[in-house]
Amino acid sequence: MATSGHARWRRLPESVPVVVVGAAGTLLAGVVIGLLVDASALVDSGGYLFGASLLLAVGLYGSTYAIDLDALRADLTGVLAAVTVGVLLKAALIAGTMLLVFHRPQALVLGIAVAQIDPLSVAALGRDGRMSRRARSLLTAWASFDDPMTVLLTLYLAGYAYTAAGHTGAPEVSGDGGGGYLAGLGLNAALLAGVLVLWWAGHRVTAVVRGAGSLRRAGSLRRVRAAATVLLVVAMLVLAAAQQLMLAVALAGLVVRSAVLTKGLERAVGGAFLAAFLALGLLLAHGVAWWPGFVLGVAAFGAQAVVALGVMPLFVRGLERGDRIALGLGQQNGITAVLIALTLERDFPGTAATVGPAVVTVNVLHAISQALLARSARARRRPAAAGELPVVDARHFVHERKTLDKKSVA
Repeated sequence: MATSGHARWRRLPESVPVVVVGAAGTLLAGVVIGLLVDASALVDSGGYLFGASLLLAVGLYGSTYAIDLDALRADLTGVLAAVTVGVLLKAALIAGTMLLVFHRPQALVLGIAVAQIDPLSVAALGRDGRMSRRARSLLTAWASFDDPMTVLLTLYLAGYAYTAAGHTGAPEVSGDGGGGYLAGLGLNAALLAGVLVLWWAGHRVTAVVRGAGSLRRAGSLRRVRAAATVLLVVAMLVLAAAQQLMLAVALAGLVVRSAVLTKGLERAVGGAFLAAFLALGLLLAHGVAWWPGFVLGVAAFGAQAVVALGVMPLFVRGLERGDRIALGLGQQNGITAVLIALTLERDFPGTAATVGPAVVTVNVLHAISQALLARSARARRRPAAAGELPVVDARHFVHERKTLDKKSVA
């Protein structure tokens, strides 16, 4: 009996990753800190928003950095469908559910806040062995590039929801409307262009020195270039967080890749994931609308299943049944939803109190679903343990046989 219990404990990380246990601990710590210390001034400060944005930037970069570019090119149509049709349909399903249950126009902005998939969560939990490399790349691309569509929805639907709620004028979150969004796209393009030019220049200088044949000089240059790469990425993340230029960060992760970044980035993503739940705990300490939050979380998780299982097969061909199910259970929310909630709170009081428990609900549902998938996978492996030969579908490994890592090596 003791051996069986020990075996079950050893299997725990397979269904519940250690980082999830850490996230639960930091969430609780954030709530306790928020209850003991009045953190309202901190939550409403520009520093808090900058910190949340920096966490989001780290998650976006880590998410797109891990994408298999071959798989992305193969499923580009599916990615575009996910971040356009998928986000619109998910927001409509979530908002419709909230309107049906609570009959409040604020449901429109609540649907927007949780319609996206959080890239930081996906990056931190992305080593899921139950998904093929192709499906994992599709999910990370989906999580990384659905934010711009969410911003557009926020700009245009917040005004309608604000008026429907009985307010006059325009909400602060709309800012300059479409003009502000276009200006933001221009700034994103400028930041991305600057980063890519510096990245390309570093490659050219290294190639020239290598061509000169000086091994000592080339070795020194590699070390300098490694340090410069780290500084370039850090500067990009800080600037993006200060100016909300997240699209540039997501696109840079597809190009700016180096062996010197990989290990440090994995640690940064894990640390940012834990910090995000600490921030969420501070948010929950200010008040929680448990029932609306629970309904919002269930609606978000269900909307992902509807889109992934009902719509995505129309655009992505050849996905195995297990991958389709994994995508359907792939909804994760975190710092992105918290950041949107904090932005909307000024015009729609109570948004943060509802989105906070919704994030918890979504992630609990995600953890439960992953545990059930792990249990199902172990059950399917039992015949092999008993001496029977398992049936393997070779199609599942088509994308696995491609080059495992085409990242640039510094």
